[in-house]
Amino acid sequence: MANVKLVLLQDVENLGLAGAEVNVASGFARNYLIPQGLATKADRSTMRILEARKDKIEKQRADELQKSKDLATKLAENEITIQMQASDDDRLFGSVTARNIADKLAEGGIAVDHQRVKLEEPIRALGSYKVEVKLHGEVTGTVKVWIVRA
Repeated sequence: MANVKLVLLQDVENLGLAGAEVNVASGFARNYLIPQGLATKADRSTMRILEARKDKIEKQRADELQKSKDLATKLAENEITIQMQASDDDRLFGSVTARNIADKLAEGGIAVDHQRVKLEEPIRALGSYKVEVKLHGEVTGTVKVWIVRA
């Protein structure tokens, strides 16, 4: 399978930062990176454009990092409570997923994508849990989740 050399226009998780040259599979480039505007073919004109935008990109990265740190602090200060039906031995009828936690955070005014909520497996019992939320490549927040009987 042929690889394609691209220059990233934006930071892409698990691939690289904006301005980096990467080699990726042609299908990944053709079907995802280029149509989403995340990367473009590596050539001299692209490199000159990125050099001109370098200060703007660095400022944007610093702003995103600061926003993520602020959000992590806000998450640490909050606790959420999710009411679920449970049996007599405290086992849930169903489970609490990352989407449930993200929705409950959104109700409290904290918008987090459910894919960023890191649960190894869905919560299936009543109790208190500390759930990690990956906010940025360098920042992970923790929110306390209470699962109570409805």
